[in-house]
Amino acid sequence: MNSKHQQVKLNDGHFIPGLGFGTYTPEEVPKSKTMEATKMAIDAGFLHIDTAYVYQVEEEIGLAIRSKIIDGTVNREDMFLTSKVFGTLVFHEIEGVTTVFQPGEDLFPTDEHGKAVSDTLDFCATWEAMEKCKDAGLTKSIGVSNFNRRQLEMILNKPGLKYKPVCNQVECHLYLNQSKLLDFCQSKDIVICVFSCRVDPSSPVLLNDPILCAMAKKHNRSSALIALRYLLQRGIVPLAQSYKEKEIRENIQPFCFGYF
Repeated sequence: MNSKHQQVKLNDGHFIPGLGFGTYTPEEVPKSKTMEATKMAIDAGFLHIDTAYVYQVEEEIGLAIRSKIIDGTVNREDMFLTSKVFGTLVFHEIEGVTTVFQPGEDLFPTDEHGKAVSDTLDFCATWEAMEKCKDAGLTKSIGVSNFNRRQLEMILNKPGLKYKPVCNQVECHLYLNQSKLLDFCQSKDIVICVFSCRVDPSSPVLLNDPILCAMAKKHNRSSALIALRYLLQRGIVPLAQSYKEKEIRENIQPFCFGYF
């Protein structure tokens, strides 16, 4: 069984595959490697692909999906593509190209002291622009990323709100379970999507956690599959990521063992 057999209903009536493939690409990794990994992911059965403008690989992701449509592996209507407007607000199922906010050449500008320069843009105004994109048929669903409860409430309580966010994509894993945020989002019918942790190299490596490794040994599965299953059984939509074909094919199988 693969991810296409597990669908999560969104609050706008659309469905999202319950497991996605992440495409965050560090600067040292060639963009072509991400394109090839995405092709392998689609071949393995992933129908939910997550990317972002700030990853700087949207073109490669588009080429990968197009090639898999041309060779008959998938149909466009079966694919669920997520991208993000400068990493904060996300578009789901983009059908056209629309720029709501165009950052400068420096994706993460800093001042003369090296501190991040933030924008004064009201994200509620950006949300209204995204609602217009949905009305125009440029996207099927819209959501947010890295929002806390207070920020979500600002949108949910905004006068004239037309569409609630369908999801909130955040970091979540065994070392950061986000239980309070998850409870709040579920109470508002907002799906939590999660990306893998990207921590300091000196921090503990999650997949080497002794308890996780013991469970993996007990079920004869990898630590990655146990970690993914933990998220899935909490009603979360996780994003798996790898550049290795063996791991990609393995990551599509968290539904294939034990109780779910």
